[in-house]
Amino acid sequence: MANSRWTAAAETPPVSLRRRGPVLERAILEAALEQLSTVGWSGLTMEGVAAGAQTGKAAVYRRWPSKEDLVADALEAGLPTLDAAADHGSIREDLFQLCRRVRDTMYSRSGFALRSVLYECDTTTAERFHAVIVRGVIEPSTQLFREVVRRGVARGDVRPDATCELVFDVIPGLMMYRSKVCGSEWPDDDIAEMIDQVMVPLLRPRTG
Repeated sequence: MANSRWTAAAETPPVSLRRRGPVLERAILEAALEQLSTVGWSGLTMEGVAAGAQTGKAAVYRRWPSKEDLVADALEAGLPTLDAAADHGSIREDLFQLCRRVRDTMYSRSGFALRSVLYECDTTTAERFHAVIVRGVIEPSTQLFREVVRRGVARGDVRPDATCELVFDVIPGLMMYRSKVCGSEWPDDDIAEMIDQVMVPLLRPRTG
């Protein structure tokens, strides 16, 4: 007969993997990040996350009673760490290399996940993720920009009064605007133009 126990086994849906505790939780968080980065906030479902983690929907709901709770933890667990900014010898090169790292983070899986939340959520829902975004993205990146600018002041290629908070908003603001509104993926040439035409003139010592 064509049917056999092997055919029947092949047609049987896969069962949940036998995982518990942190191992299962990590699998669920990874699946949530994957869904966010591919189908976005609007397309993410608890059922889809459960399928991606190869577990049951009940296992997801036991740990995270809502989609918002799950996404907040997934973002916090998945956001990459921005280490100290290396000294490349000039404010121009320091900013260029730091912006390339920020760009790579924006277009990583975690970056796509984060942007899907920022771009797709309504204001009320987005407020739930505010602390995660500030703690995991805004504060670390701003700290690195401060470090680079202060190093430039000490080196002499940045004027001492160019350290107000608005200065540290320029690069993140431009990158987010050009990414969201203009669809730019920030190739190296665009980063170089931003540094050379905007940031270096903004920061360099005045002459005369």
